[in-house]
Amino acid sequence: MTSVSLYWRIFGLNAVVLGSATALLLWAPVTVSVPVLLTEAVILVGGLAVMLVANAALLRIGLAPLDRVTRRMTTVDLLRPGQRLPVRGGGEVAELVSAFNAMLERLEGERVASSARAILAQEAERRRIAQELHDEVGQSMTAVLLALKRAADEAAEPLRGELQQAQEITRESLDEVRRLVRRLRPGVLDDLGLVSAVTSLATEFATHTGLHVRRRFDADLPVLDHEAELVIYRVAQESLTNAARHAEARSVEVSLRGGDGHVVLEVADDGRGIGAAQEGAGLRGMRERALLIGAMLDISSPDRTSTAPHASAKGNGTRVRLSVPAVRKQS
Repeated sequence: MTSVSLYWRIFGLNAVVLGSATALLLWAPVTVSVPVLLTEAVILVGGLAVMLVANAALLRIGLAPLDRVTRRMTTVDLLRPGQRLPVRGGGEVAELVSAFNAMLERLEGERVASSARAILAQEAERRRIAQELHDEVGQSMTAVLLALKRAADEAAEPLRGELQQAQEITRESLDEVRRLVRRLRPGVLDDLGLVSAVTSLATEFATHTGLHVRRRFDADLPVLDHEAELVIYRVAQESLTNAARHAEARSVEVSLRGGDGHVVLEVADDGRGIGAAQEGAGLRGMRERALLIGAMLDISSPDRTSTAPHASAKGNGTRVRLSVPAVRKQS
């Protein structure tokens, strides 16, 4: 059965109403006097009201999908895939909704591909910078540190004290360079695996920020590929950084759990929560990384009335939850 287009439905309804009005004027004992009588005015106004109501009802029903498309277009976010509109009925409106859904699917695929290229390029650049820091800056500072030590051993006071102070400053700078190298290129992730890498990250974070960090890691996690492990590490890194810089938190809990073919990372702090603030580049970067590996990312502030251990008087805290599908075993 071929559906009638919206144009012909509106045209047909108007034709029926106007045809009925014409028939009444031609064959019914209805006349229009001058001046217009009350009964005649009632009939004319009533007919006009019927036509307007019928048109309004048809337009409301026929154009409702267009309103849904308009609202979706203003709220759609390609970093939250799967937002589709239901297709009901037929005609050009249904075709428009189907085309809109197909456009969203195509844009989401293109966004994932472009994000993958950008993230891979970013990781390659991080590795290059880390290698240069390690090979060039790190070795140069190590040589300076050794030269200062030899000079301090041979110098007399008060020059010895000044050289030792310069030696200490150089040592602290070298430690900072090494810390930057570890942040840019998590070598422990390649050498010792995900749990050891996140443990090292949490320990270093607690040392440098003074925040109390609790760790809850399952002993046996499902197998993940290197790309998924890197995404988990980067999301944990960004979550801890946000807790220290923006959340005004006192403590953070980092957990890694396995089950139902997924590995779940959860980072929860007792800070002020995210509220209605607009997501910045860091949070959107986490969403892009999650899309890259087909993971689900949820960023929220737990309910104040919940039993979450991180809810505090100054805020509900922030909970970042990343669920990553594990590698399927070959049968």
